[in-house]
Amino acid sequence: MIDAFPGGWDTMATALGMTRDALSNRVYERKGQAVRTQHSLEMQSFTGTSFFAQAIATISGGVFVKLADPGSVNREDLHSKFQELWSEVGELSRAYTAYTDDDHIDARERADLERISDEIQRTMQELMALMFQIFCKTE
Repeated sequence: MIDAFPGGWDTMATALGMTRDALSNRVYERKGQAVRTQHSLEMQSFTGTSFFAQAIATISGGVFVKLADPGSVNREDLHSKFQELWSEVGELSRAYTAYTDDDHIDARERADLERISDEIQRTMQELMALMFQIFCKTE
């Protein structure tokens, strides 16, 4: 996130109200220091990224799904998301077929299948969110 911020380390440190050395000590966990959750959230906000949320989701065994802004989606977006989902399911099918030719899935193949599965889960959640934004009345 620091590298994604214009001005890098010096500017990020200033934005967080600390010196570059203080930020560096926290990031590299020197002198018993660590980056606080609040600082991670601030860095994420400053950079407009979702790196921290993605890391938390991954560590928790899940995936991060960024939802579209309400009112900014339409039926074409939904159609595109369905096409993306079908493409990913096809990718999973092709990988399964290729990886099971020898009746064994090795560690690299398993990691690839899990990556594709994570993409499918993320796309499915995005698709459902789009569907509900378009077709469900605000309560």
